[in-house]
Amino acid sequence: MTDKKSKKQLRLEERKYVAELIRYVLTGSLSVRDALLNYPRRSNSDQSLTAAYHALIHYEADEDLRARDTLYKEEQDDYLEMLSHILEKGEDLPDNVIKNYKKYYKSANIPNGNDAIGLVKSFLRFLNIS
Repeated sequence: MTDKKSKKQLRLEERKYVAELIRYVLTGSLSVRDALLNYPRRSNSDQSLTAAYHALIHYEADEDLRARDTLYKEEQDDYLEMLSHILEKGEDLPDNVIKNYKKYYKSANIPNGNDAIGLVKSFLRFLNIS
């Protein structure tokens, strides 16, 4: 019972941390690259965190488009802000958000950790084996 509670608490802490990373990106206090490098390890099991990871990748990829299209920039900023608010409360992201990213990516390339097992898992996922 305590193990289940600790997993729930860890998930809540990870979601709050990701919400904070997103806010730092939106305020310009942190680059997307640094946010991704600081992303919680082993968070692939949380579909909400996986979707948020992909949202940050898309945010970075659309940098040129955001610079040219103010309306698109505002919409994308609002979208990330919405994700941040939901994660801050520890809630699951809406199913449509999760499904939207799942149709393009089997899993996120979130690092699994710096230990031997984490490095092997990351390498296998990089090779698209796992």
